[in-house]
Amino acid sequence: MDFGRLITAMVTPFDRDGEINWEATSQLVDYLIEEQRSDALVVCGTTGESPTLSDDEKLQLFSFVLEKAAGRCKIIAGTGSNSTRHSIQLTQKAESIGVDGVLLVVPYYNKPNQEGLYQHFAAIAAGTSLPAILYNVPSRTGISMSVATTLRLAEIPNIVATKECVSVDQITLIASACPADFRVYSGDDSAGLAALAVGGHGIISVASHIVGAQMSEMIDAFTSGDVKLAGEIHRRLFPVFKGLFECPQPLPNPSAVKYALGLRGLNVGSVRLPLIAPTEAEAAFIEALLN
Repeated sequence: MDFGRLITAMVTPFDRDGEINWEATSQLVDYLIEEQRSDALVVCGTTGESPTLSDDEKLQLFSFVLEKAAGRCKIIAGTGSNSTRHSIQLTQKAESIGVDGVLLVVPYYNKPNQEGLYQHFAAIAAGTSLPAILYNVPSRTGISMSVATTLRLAEIPNIVATKECVSVDQITLIASACPADFRVYSGDDSAGLAALAVGGHGIISVASHIVGAQMSEMIDAFTSGDVKLAGEIHRRLFPVFKGLFECPQPLPNPSAVKYALGLRGLNVGSVRLPLIAPTEAEAAFIEALLN
């Protein structure tokens, strides 16, 4: 399964009451595919506010986005959690809906050791025929999956990729030793081009909500050998890559990108508690960033 090189970790649109806004979700899917050139969409990942979505809401979103995309891009369901049993059950339900793959986050809070991580992901993979992408994000989970554990998991046939939010060093080491058909994605927009340069396959992105078309051009330039142009595009987009998370002080994702989408005319609403909307100063920063 090839999920492409630019994957958007899609926000979940909410209405004023904090419920899923299905009309806005429909518009967002069209926009991300047609205007921002996403090869695939992650539904109910961290950017989709998965911790505050019920299983019923997640399954409704998987089904709705899959039907709306209508084969125009791949749909990856965020089904990982810190409970192996729950992750298996949700993955199997997502498979019955017909999604193209799943994203499985490193277990958070309970902090298993490396063997526990291996057994967790191996058990989920054994419970499904879907291709799975590992998701290593220690800033959120409290632990990091080692290169050695990732490479062990890469030998399991339906574990096909990893999303790495650690360092370019980690991406380098995995890309240097993984099977030829195993894909390594950067989960950090600002490290995307560097990841490609050391053997990464693509980017699972937040900024692609806003500058996806330009990011696609950057990736195309790099893969076609025009490194100079790729670097120019990266440098031009770099303030957006950083600003959506720092604006100007750290702002938990996806507060900033949801506000930015609103400025672009996409009524995706705000975030669910415990996240909060940008302050007046942060909002002004985001507006200046887009201008």
